[in-house]
Amino acid sequence: MKCLSLSPLLSPPSLSFSSSIKTPFLVALTSTPSKTPTPKRSSKSAKTLFPTTTTSLPPKKVLVPIGYGTEEMEAVILVDVLRRAGANVVVASVEPQLEIEASSGTRLVADTSISTCSDEIFDLIALPGGMPGSARLRDSEILRKITSKHAEEKRLYGAICAAPAITLQPWGLLRRKQMTCHPAFMDKLPTFRAVKSNLQVSGELTTSRGPGTAFEFALALVDQLFGESVAKEVGELLLMRTAEDNHKKEEFNEVEWSVDHSPHVLVPVANGSEEIEVVTVVDILRRAKVDVVVASVEKSLQILASRGIKLIADKSIDNAAESIYDLIILPGGIAGAERLHKSKVLKKMLKEQGSAGRIYGAICSSPTVLHRQGLLKGKRATAHPSVASKLTNEVVEGARVVIDGKLITSRGLATAIEFALAIVSKLFSHARARSVAEGLVFEYPKS
Repeated sequence: MKCLSLSPLLSPPSLSFSSSIKTPFLVALTSTPSKTPTPKRSSKSAKTLFPTTTTSLPPKKVLVPIGYGTEEMEAVILVDVLRRAGANVVVASVEPQLEIEASSGTRLVADTSISTCSDEIFDLIALPGGMPGSARLRDSEILRKITSKHAEEKRLYGAICAAPAITLQPWGLLRRKQMTCHPAFMDKLPTFRAVKSNLQVSGELTTSRGPGTAFEFALALVDQLFGESVAKEVGELLLMRTAEDNHKKEEFNEVEWSVDHSPHVLVPVANGSEEIEVVTVVDILRRAKVDVVVASVEKSLQILASRGIKLIADKSIDNAAESIYDLIILPGGIAGAERLHKSKVLKKMLKEQGSAGRIYGAICSSPTVLHRQGLLKGKRATAHPSVASKLTNEVVEGARVVIDGKLITSRGLATAIEFALAIVSKLFSHARARSVAEGLVFEYPKS
């Protein structure tokens, strides 16, 4: 049994888990997971946005159950990171329907119903938290039987946030284990075995504290499934923080963003949008009491994100265009960014946003959308390393978040939390951002 701190996952030293499987399983960022591994791997895959992989081994099979009130950041980060590592992840609904509304209002569509998973054998079962999501998982008799049998067979299982206390504890799956969970639920765990750490590994069980530790949790599971070299490589692709760039934010031409009403924010999405970035921005802004509208630029409200997760937008971009927004934020994903760029309605909205002096921003590959529309002219910005060169001389090297006047940009994936909290800080105050970060269990600067 051992407890991991954040630093091993974010710095050059490798993770301390052991595994007999060391072959990288990295899959392309903009494609859904393939059941057949690709025959070749590029020698530069870890440094680009389009990694490919090689392996003759069957993919590891992972179950991620979701229900009404599941914490969307935790669910999506788990699925995205595990699929990025090459796992065959099944998202199963414990509700009568596949579509569920997550804890902050994001609508997710599961791959299947939990009832179809009864006879399946999984290498890992990972439970996202959230309330009442954790209780909905607990009350699923089918999931309880699947997970209990899985644990009896000494297979890997894990839970984050409220799920260790609310789901696993009543099932009796924490016996003789050390565990952690969200600070709000620590009193429900056995005092002598509860550990106040971001991550706790105890035999086959891995537990973690909340949305702000979800990347660490997911990478720990990758390490146990595939080995430390894969976890390290995936961590680099995610742009995990290092000691050198910890919370590095740069601001130029500082102006106030405050408004005299509840901020109205638009997050346009498309097929191929990066689900971590979409969900993280929406979740955190809604936690801060921002009015967020997710609008699809596709013909359907349902979009297929870059890692195969199905998201349902609140409205179409045509309907969204009837309103004025204090802030428009573009999520990344190469394919998604290109589809956002091709939306005539969104292009017009962005042009008007800039002309009116309102706030706009982008993360990952989407700063290129702003650049192509002339909205970065004379501005400093950042973007995913693979596309930053397309922004010519406007890039601020080393920064994870860059604010220039009423423009905000960020690098992507693991910088999305910092990006969203920077928006909260500008719209409200640093104190509000710290309060939201505390609920996420995310370390945020005191000043």
